[in-house]
Amino acid sequence: MQTASEQDVRKTLGVGGGRRRWRRWIGAAAVLALASVAAGTALRTRQREPLVRYQTAPVSRETLTITVTATGNLGSLTQVNLGTEISGVVDKVYVDYNAPVTVGQLLATINTDKLKAQAAQAQAALDSVRAKRMQTQATLEEGRTRLERMRRMRDLTPQQDLDTQEATVKRAAADDASAAAQVVQAEATLSAIDTDVRKAEVRSPIKGIVLDRAVDPGQTVAASFQTPTLFTLAEDLARMKLIVDVDEADVGNVKAGQTATFRVDAYPDKRFASRVVEVRNTPKTANGVVTYQAVLAVDNAALSLKPGMTATAEVTVTRIANALVVPNAALRFTPPQAPPADTRGFSLLPRPPVQARYAPDASEAGAHQVWVLRDGQPSPVEVATGPSDGRLTQITGGPLDVGATVVVDTVSPAR
Repeated sequence: MQTASEQDVRKTLGVGGGRRRWRRWIGAAAVLALASVAAGTALRTRQREPLVRYQTAPVSRETLTITVTATGNLGSLTQVNLGTEISGVVDKVYVDYNAPVTVGQLLATINTDKLKAQAAQAQAALDSVRAKRMQTQATLEEGRTRLERMRRMRDLTPQQDLDTQEATVKRAAADDASAAAQVVQAEATLSAIDTDVRKAEVRSPIKGIVLDRAVDPGQTVAASFQTPTLFTLAEDLARMKLIVDVDEADVGNVKAGQTATFRVDAYPDKRFASRVVEVRNTPKTANGVVTYQAVLAVDNAALSLKPGMTATAEVTVTRIANALVVPNAALRFTPPQAPPADTRGFSLLPRPPVQARYAPDASEAGAHQVWVLRDGQPSPVEVATGPSDGRLTQITGGPLDVGATVVVDTVSPAR
C-alpha cells in the first residue's frame, strides 16, 4: 500500500489517474516529433532546390528581313474627271459603268439648238460687216484715185482742193480699218460659238474604262460657276498604283526601287507583289501624326484589284543573309533580384516565385547586353547590335557565336 506522502507526490506531478493520462502524454510527444521531422525535411529540400530556373534560346544564323509597314489605297495610274464647259440639257449618253473607251470616243451630247441659233446670228453679223468692209474699201480706192489725179494736175488744181481730197482719203482709210476690225470681231464671235457647239460633244481624252457616270439623258447641266463632272475615267486597270502613308520615323529607310508586298481585305490570304517608285516630300499631318506618301507600282493583269481598295503594305528596306541573331527577349532580359534572407527561421508555406525584370527593347533603348548561364547562374555579356525585325536582332559584335545560348526568361520551379 502507498503511503500518504507517495500519494501526495503523484497528485502533485499529475501522474495519477492511471494509464489514460500516460497515453495522452505519449500522443502529444509523437505529434511534436513528426512535425519536427517534416519541418527539417522541408528545409533541407528547399535548400537543395534552386529558387529560380532560367529559360534559354540558341544563338543562330538566319536571313534577317527588315520591313516597314504602311497603309494606303489603290488607284489607277491616270484618272480623269471629265466634264463640260457649257450648260444645257443632255441629249444622249453613249456609255455606261465599266465600259471600255478609246481616245476621242463620243460619250455624251448636249442639246445645241440654242447654240446653233446663236451661230447663225453671228454668221449673219459677220456677213454684214464683211459687206461694209467692201464698201469702205471701194470708197478708199476711189478717194486715192482722185487724189492721184489731182496731184498730176497740180498746176490746175487749187491747193485747198488738194488738201481736202487728202483728208477725204484719210477718213476713208480709217473707215476701212474700222470695218476690218469689225470683221475680225464677228469672226471671233462665230468661232467661239462653233467651239461651244463642238464642246457639246463630250469625248474621251484617254484610252481606259468608265469608273463612274454622273449624268443621264434629259438631265440639265449647269457650267456657270464650275465645270460639272459627267464621267470619271481611268486608264487600263491592268497597271495600278498604291499610295501609302509612311510614318516619319520610317520614311528615311524607304527608297525608290525597294520591293514590297501588300494585302487587301478582299483577299486576306493572298499577298500581292509591288515596287516602290516614288517617295514624295510633301508631309501630311493628321491628329498630330506626320506621314509621307510613297507610291508603289502594282501589276493587276488579273484585274482582281479595284481602285479605292484599302491595302496594308510591307516594304522590304533591309535583307541581311546569314546574320547572327538572338531573340529580342534576350536583349530585354535582366536577372531577378535575390530574395531577402529569412532571419525568422523557416516556414512550411512556399515562397512566391521570383519574377524576372525586363529592360527596354533593344530597338527602343539601344541595349547591348545579354545574359548567359555559367555554373547555373546568369552572367552578362556585352554585344553590339544591328537591325531588328521585331522578333530577332542581329549581333554585329561580341563573343557570341552559333551554338551559344542566351537567357530569355525565368521559369518557376515545380512544386
